[in-house]
Amino acid sequence: MAYIWIKAGVSKLGQHHSVTQSIKGYEIFTPEWSDALATLIGPLEVAGGVLLLLGIFLRGSSKVAAIVLTLFMIGIAQAWARGLGIDCGCFQPDPGSDAQVMNYVKTLARDAFYMVLTVWTIVRPYRRAAIYS
Repeated sequence: MAYIWIKAGVSKLGQHHSVTQSIKGYEIFTPEWSDALATLIGPLEVAGGVLLLLGIFLRGSSKVAAIVLTLFMIGIAQAWARGLGIDCGCFQPDPGSDAQVMNYVKTLARDAFYMVLTVWTIVRPYRRAAIYS
């Protein structure tokens, strides 16, 4: 999951305008909130991924990741239910796909799998093996 969060965050760095447009596409936030979220989301994803990678605050950072992922999945589901054609802005678009509209089923299935991994990390975080003499 560290790789996923870092990759998603790095893809947003330096892409403020396109990230803002992706957030506006959900038709949830005002333009001001979309702009603010576009500024924050990339660096926060990278920071969370680094914490996961280093195993620092593993359970806490996984809980935050689960909350963010849940909110993201709700955002995707509501956009799909309302018939919005959006690009989630998560990663670089697939080369062979229509870059303007995501595959909702594939995206939600992928995110459900990520949620399973995230919950696993919350329930069973990595622990160093005890060395007994």
